Amino acid sequence: MPPFLPGLELSRRFYTEAVRPLLEETAPDLPHSAARIGGGSEVLGYDTPRSRDHEWGPRLQLFLRPRDVPRHAGRIRHHLAEHLPKTFHGYPTHFAATGDGDVRVMRATDGPVHHRVEVTHTTAWFTATLGFDPAQGITPADWLTTPAQLLAEVTAGAVFHDGLHQLGPLRHTLRWYPRDIWLHVMARQWQRIAEREAFVGRCGEVGDELGSAMIAAHQTRQLMRLCLLMDRRYPPYDKWLGSAFARTTAGHRLTPVLTAALAATDWHTREKHLAYAYEAVAGIHNQLDLTDRVDPATRPYHSRPFRVLHAERFTKALLARVTDPALRELPDGIRQFSPDED
Repeated sequence: MPPFLPGLELSRRFYTEAVRPLLEETAPDLPHSAARIGGGSEVLGYDTPRSRDHEWGPRLQLFLRPRDVPRHAGRIRHHLAEHLPKTFHGYPTHFAATGDGDVRVMRATDGPVHHRVEVTHTTAWFTATLGFDPAQGITPADWLTTPAQLLAEVTAGAVFHDGLHQLGPLRHTLRWYPRDIWLHVMARQWQRIAEREAFVGRCGEVGDELGSAMIAAHQTRQLMRLCLLMDRRYPPYDKWLGSAFARTTAGHRLTPVLTAALAATDWHTREKHLAYAYEAVAGIHNQLDLTDRVDPATRPYHSRPFRVLHAERFTKALLARVTDPALRELPDGIRQFSPDED
């Protein structure tokens, strides 16, 4: 393999130096947009040399007008297959099947290139990716039933050319939740934390340190996701959650604390570190000034000697600021279809 080049930069050069000249040969003056968005570690900026072993390489999406797809897409795909260079900056442009579903890997070829230049239009691509077309408006149900990972994928990455003047506005619309949705999503996140706060101590009290550690891991995950939400960043799925959390406002301060909570071998130590994290995240909530101030101090769990935040207080405070009455009535029912529940 040649020296590692971040995938987004590789795709940008691939479009500029290889794909666009061929597109101008086969369909001159055809309006189009080009981007590298959607799935892939490089889209989120987390790719490393390890990423090159599958579904990574010189690839991108070409967006045409809907009426131009049936007229030109087949010819463009064929022209690229026949005339793309076999390698680009040292990387094969041919993607071979692995026998594992649709997963493909870069491989040298002497024949036509099975390239990963997807030729489509925005309605088809966004509908296939998100389940709805944002150009037709986004409903509260669309926002709440779409995994945050997918929203991260379509708003990250890069647009190399937007000749259709569509990708920029669509990505701008999707860049973050509307205020009421944001408040609701954070309220649900606080509620997930509230539901298991006392279990770290309760499991430990009966001698179940493994169960206590498992709950601590759950709470850590939920706190990390909450910090991303408070930073107005879509939480990615678990493979990249730690990497994303490290870049948050709280990441530098809380990473050693949460690491210590997970490394603890007794529930008292585990609880102490989590309590510190609870109070720190509660303080960040108050700094956002989205609600009336909520006391960030931890306290006993009713009459039991477990230190908790009673995070449901933050849920209530956030929901009180939601202006859409339909959303305010969703906290219990949302669990039935929220894609980010565990």
